[in-house]
Amino acid sequence: MKLLRDILYKANLQEVHGSTNTAITSITFDSRKVGKDSLFVAVKGANSDGHAFIDKAIELGAIAIVCEILPELLNPKISYVRVADSAEALGCMAANYYDHPSESLRLIGVTGTNGKTTTVTLLFQLFRAIGIKAGMFTTVRNMVNNDEIPATHTTPDA
Repeated sequence: MKLLRDILYKANLQEVHGSTNTAITSITFDSRKVGKDSLFVAVKGANSDGHAFIDKAIELGAIAIVCEILPELLNPKISYVRVADSAEALGCMAANYYDHPSESLRLIGVTGTNGKTTTVTLLFQLFRAIGIKAGMFTTVRNMVNNDEIPATHTTPDA
């Protein structure tokens, strides 16, 4: 649990309505995953716009909303934060919420036209074989040490 003001650090805020001294239990951009005292981030996607789900998120327990376009009617019990780019702000806020985990990781990125998944898989297997904790994200599957995480997108969300 973190305070909203700490989560918002460096998130390129445009406008704030309500308190930022609010305890947040989780961050999500999927309104179906909102729980009590969640922060819901309305992200414009390829198939749907998260702004259409703000009311649903509040019904499910969101106590704070981050969005690019504020709703016409603001609920006085909810904190609203307008940002220039919700997707960009989500990455920054996730890093703040989880205490910047990437700062303690060594990262390797593989780019190119062909062979990325094979190269990443071989590196992952090599690191695991010599006892190094490792993770990999590919279009085929994602792994964190021995735990497989389903690959639902080419690039995972923040």
